[in-house]
Amino acid sequence: MGFVFSIPFFWLLTSALKPDPQLFKMPPVWIPHPFVWENFPRALTYIPYLQYLRNTAYICIFNVVATLISCSFIAYGFSRIQWPAREPLFMILIATMILPYPVTMIPQFLIFKWLGWVNTFAPLTWPAFTGSAFFIFLLRQFYMGIPMELSDAARIDGCSEFGIYGRIILPLARPALATVGLFSFLGNWNDFLGPLIYLNDQRKYTIALGLYGFLSSTRSSEWALLMAASTVTMLPVIVLFFFTQRTFIQGIALTGIKG
Repeated sequence: MGFVFSIPFFWLLTSALKPDPQLFKMPPVWIPHPFVWENFPRALTYIPYLQYLRNTAYICIFNVVATLISCSFIAYGFSRIQWPAREPLFMILIATMILPYPVTMIPQFLIFKWLGWVNTFAPLTWPAFTGSAFFIFLLRQFYMGIPMELSDAARIDGCSEFGIYGRIILPLARPALATVGLFSFLGNWNDFLGPLIYLNDQRKYTIALGLYGFLSSTRSSEWALLMAASTVTMLPVIVLFFFTQRTFIQGIALTGIKG
């Protein structure tokens, strides 16, 4: 099964190294001859790739930090503090996950247009401070597995709720926080629709949107360069997953969402 799922990536990599006549040749050419290594430097200069990379990195890092701050704080309130209507409000929060994005897309656009945020990074970054229902649920499940006796002992010693949250809960929740951070990074790294809706200036494009520059209706599309740039774009995600897979799998398992 692993071999079967690796075939698309193998095809992507070999297509990035093919001469143009071999791209659509039938039967398919699995091993290019000769290897066109020049496709990679050409792909990175055909579009302002480094500029798109900086824009994407800014959006991803901002969203990871904002999501961890907001979701971890909200999840603490839903899991470790008793207050009236906590459970009904949490169910309402979870119910918002049912709404598909196209339902809220137009109202959100009108709000951000009224705020003057169109053609800026603001619609792609600042909403992360409002939290995400799925990430709040993920962290809440983890927090509920931490014994309440730890919080009670800290309260007896005079620790405030903010102190318990920052000194006890967050250090113990590192696997879950790493999972949320990785999900947030991947979601923003691969996001195409958001930048397509809100960004008009090509200097502000992200990588996912910038890759569309290889496809043109006025001249021949550069498929080999597109495959090369896509391969380079995938590398940070692959490296990140291999370095964090142990923490990622541990965070998923400890939150009760086992496959």
